[in-house]
Amino acid sequence: MAAIRVDGLQKLYGPVRALDGLDLTVEPGTVFGFLGPNGAGKTTTIRILTGLAHATEGRAWVTGTEITADGHEVARRIGYLPEEPAFYPWMTPREFLDHVGRVFGLSTNERAARVKELLELVGLTEVGKRRIGGFSRGMRQRLGLAQALVHRPEVLFLDEAVSGLDPAGRKEVLELIEHLRGQCTVFMSTHILADVERVCDTIGIISRGRLVTQAPREALLAQYAIPAFEVETESGFEAQLNGWAEVLRQKSWVQSISISGLKGRIIVHEIETAKRELLPSAVQAGLVLTRYEMLRPSLEEVFLRLVGEGRKT
Repeated sequence: MAAIRVDGLQKLYGPVRALDGLDLTVEPGTVFGFLGPNGAGKTTTIRILTGLAHATEGRAWVTGTEITADGHEVARRIGYLPEEPAFYPWMTPREFLDHVGRVFGLSTNERAARVKELLELVGLTEVGKRRIGGFSRGMRQRLGLAQALVHRPEVLFLDEAVSGLDPAGRKEVLELIEHLRGQCTVFMSTHILADVERVCDTIGIISRGRLVTQAPREALLAQYAIPAFEVETESGFEAQLNGWAEVLRQKSWVQSISISGLKGRIIVHEIETAKRELLPSAVQAGLVLTRYEMLRPSLEEVFLRLVGEGRKT
């Protein structure tokens, strides 16, 4: 059974179509990256899946229960961290997490154990008795993650959880998300490509309210990324480099080649042919290479390519 399933979801705000027939499936126990530009429909999707908004059309299920029919049942099974979580500033983290535990019906002993466990998990044990009002943005995000986990949810929704954080704060929150892999399903909405590439198992890309593609991270990179190689030669070999480039431009398996000083970048049609022939041809051209690299596909390239195609349709 899928942790999340969405069929034909639509959401209209007057004349604005925030979601336009969204279909989506998320497998249990994975970290799912919901990626898209600002305004693509990410937050609207999460609001519907958490019961905070109603779809205009379509159906959605979370942990097997239809959210569009029984939001109260689903609420007990999910955790949610919005982009800017709200707290009672006069409370301490211990008091706040204990309060959340009471809301979810945890016993006194359960609350005490869970509060201690979560403060350790998010690194807030030492400030557990300080007032939340004096916390930094990163500390508030970590506390927000802790409150979303108090009742051990089956599915955790994170809406731009690391947006606006400094590098240290982002690193802390991303490490916490990685720690949750396998313990619950994490649905992580963001527009920060590097974060998705770092922690997500599967990626769904949304543009203008529609799912453009969904695939495991490595499969997505392999399918859509443009195969590219880069070489760099020693000073004094500029003529040989340019001559080699002219030879390569005649090859059917080469899409394009660009030269900048001592560096060359080659885009190819046939990756296996390039692996066999590129390096021997450079040696034959008399080049002395200081670097030869097959570039790792970039999620940024894939994202820009797919979102660009989506905007043309």
